[in-house]
Amino acid sequence: MSGIVVVYELDKPVAADLPLGERPSVRRVHAAPAAPGSTTARGPRTMCGKDTFAMRTAEWNPSGQPESSWYDPAYADLVCPECAAAMDDR
Repeated sequence: MSGIVVVYELDKPVAADLPLGERPSVRRVHAAPAAPGSTTARGPRTMCGKDTFAMRTAEWNPSGQPESSWYDPAYADLVCPECAAAMDDR
């Protein structure tokens, strides 16, 4: 089974490199299966079926945080309910 990559659906597009310490304006946090053969590249669709093309890959790595949730707790109020339900079924 492939890994999970956390992606951010943004309020508006941002430059690839934000200044240190600046976070993008996140509308929703999604989970996406990792692309085949990768653990860090996102697949084309989120668990809820949205296209990941315009989304930003989060720095949060769920596999790197074994005792915590799949998403960054700082964004808990922005988690997509459909992605959360799909992750609960895993």
